[in-house]
Amino acid sequence: MTALLSACIAFQLNATMMSPVLPTMARELGTDEVAVGLSQTMFFTSGAIFGVFLPRLSDIRGRRLVLGGLLALVAVGSVLGALAPNIVVLDIARIIQGCSGPVVPICLLMLRASVTEPKRYGTLMGVITAVNGGVAGVDAYFGGLLATHFGFRGVFWTMTVIALIATAVVFAWTPESRPSEGVAMDWWGVVPLVLSVAAILTSVNEAGKLGSANWPLVAGLLVLGVGFFVLFYRVEKGRPHPLVSPEQLRKRETWALLLTTLLTMTGIFATINGLAVTFAQDTHAGFGLRPDVSSLLLLTPFALVGWLVGPFAGRMAPALGYRRVLRLGMVGSIVSLAIMATFGLHSLPMLVVASVLLGITYAGVVNIMLNGLGIVLSHPENPGFLPGMNSAAFNFGAGLSFAVLPVVQVFGSPSGSSSSAGYTGGLLLGLVITGCALAVSYLIPRPAAAETSGGQL
Repeated sequence: MTALLSACIAFQLNATMMSPVLPTMARELGTDEVAVGLSQTMFFTSGAIFGVFLPRLSDIRGRRLVLGGLLALVAVGSVLGALAPNIVVLDIARIIQGCSGPVVPICLLMLRASVTEPKRYGTLMGVITAVNGGVAGVDAYFGGLLATHFGFRGVFWTMTVIALIATAVVFAWTPESRPSEGVAMDWWGVVPLVLSVAAILTSVNEAGKLGSANWPLVAGLLVLGVGFFVLFYRVEKGRPHPLVSPEQLRKRETWALLLTTLLTMTGIFATINGLAVTFAQDTHAGFGLRPDVSSLLLLTPFALVGWLVGPFAGRMAPALGYRRVLRLGMVGSIVSLAIMATFGLHSLPMLVVASVLLGITYAGVVNIMLNGLGIVLSHPENPGFLPGMNSAAFNFGAGLSFAVLPVVQVFGSPSGSSSSAGYTGGLLLGLVITGCALAVSYLIPRPAAAETSGGQL
């Protein structure tokens, strides 16, 4: 657990410590925040791309070997980022760091191989996955603190040290597991799937630019992405050891879970990380808070309560049922978004309360259950594929959320406007999308092997 937690922390710091450092990075590299913001996009895109096949590769070549290798790459990327003379080198560094995208699912697969008792696994899964929502809510704060005193390079050197420690303890303290040893890796299937994911993610990122987006490019990339996925489906039909069989793709444990994850992230991710924070800083329609104050009041409690609740949600899942706990969290998330849209936009204390409730229900419950279901619903002959695709669905949903919800916000509350209608509309749209995710979740089959008798609905 110490080794797996260190691996997850090393990954999560790459994802969250950089957010408050972007202005400092732009200033020290002599560029603008749009350019350095693109480096964040490259990190998450890289994570989604590598996430679709590395968990499966770990089944074949060894999970400890792949996990340790990914953490070593994080250290290499961090050193390159610390020494980056310009934005191009920094982008390359973030792409290398993004290879660590599947760290959490690989850690959960390793845990599953070592812990078979459902309640114990659920608890430990909750502990590990809760880190995925933020390292106790202080990672972003310390990123800003390091940038203030040592510049953005100090953040990269800190990530280097943590990644090296995580690499060492993973190789020293975790057992190796190769459930698919001797099976050939389906690289013919990997190529079209990776190209499909890359095209669709790039399309989503371009759409997120709103008014400045190249919409013909968005449409073209979407068509290209769908075309590559059709090619992937056809290739898999003829492979002796496919990355995933067409029959498995058609099963509810695959498409229903991936669609639920996609819709959930689309409905929720940009509400707290985008709309709520932007409204708190809006000097005309909102509360006019400084960026650091808004993060401390909204994002830190959100991550902290999720980190505290996660292990309890994981322990409840085998007894109450993974799907039941997931739906309870989704209902709670919908209520939280409703409070945020109605009362939170008129009262700062209520906005903080709604953020805390969303941290409990989404970060502490829904996020844990979606990650957990990706593991416990995996096909025993191909355990790495579904967690990898679920990881990509998280990234897809996050990108879609920032491409869809801010459109409503900007349309209803343009810059300089004192109207909060756009924020209300964006939050309500997120609520509706989350409601659709709740409906789709009823199609997810029960993971009977991971639950006790009390988990039956």
